[in-house]
Amino acid sequence: MRYGLVIVTAGFTGLLSFSLLAVAIGTDYWYIIDVNRPNQTGSDDLSSHSGLWRIIEGTNRSSVIPTFTANMSSLSEAERHLLGLHKIVVIILPLSLILLVFGWIFGFVSSLTSSSRFLAGSAAYILFCSLFTSAGISVYIKYSNQAMEEFQQVVSAEDLSFVDVSFGWSLYTAWFSYSLEVVTGLLLMLAARITHMKGRYDSGVAIAML
Repeated sequence: MRYGLVIVTAGFTGLLSFSLLAVAIGTDYWYIIDVNRPNQTGSDDLSSHSGLWRIIEGTNRSSVIPTFTANMSSLSEAERHLLGLHKIVVIILPLSLILLVFGWIFGFVSSLTSSSRFLAGSAAYILFCSLFTSAGISVYIKYSNQAMEEFQQVVSAEDLSFVDVSFGWSLYTAWFSYSLEVVTGLLLMLAARITHMKGRYDSGVAIAML
């Protein structure tokens, strides 16, 4: 496989993964709650969708999630635990986004030097960044499931029958970004392998010509 094609593909997937993660972090469709009561108007006002930073209720009501501003003394143990999980998410995912910027820069410089060691190092760094993204998404899923368990304890089974909850496209966008991060890292590993084999081949040719 050609070195140039691998590098260009890795650059594209790396840039796309960064863009998708930025979109996921900035949008409000991580978790969706649909309330559908038959023969009752205003059900849409009870529905909501939320992101990492705010909750959109009904058609035009929004509230900021008080991740760092909540009065911890007034919260129950379960609420403090949920807030702690949410803090982890809103710290890890933006941090992963920042790390990806440096990863793209390192990968670009490594591709210019055509050094197998630099390329392998950049690949390892990108794969390390993907761990942050994966961890952030996993913690968010755990946070959402535990929040739903708390919700089920205070709402009757009859009311729950009209509630449909699901993860939204923002979360799936983040998962796709994670997948592209892994692909980018593997492509850089492949580029490092190609460079290493080319170096051995050139050395063999040089020795044969002596």
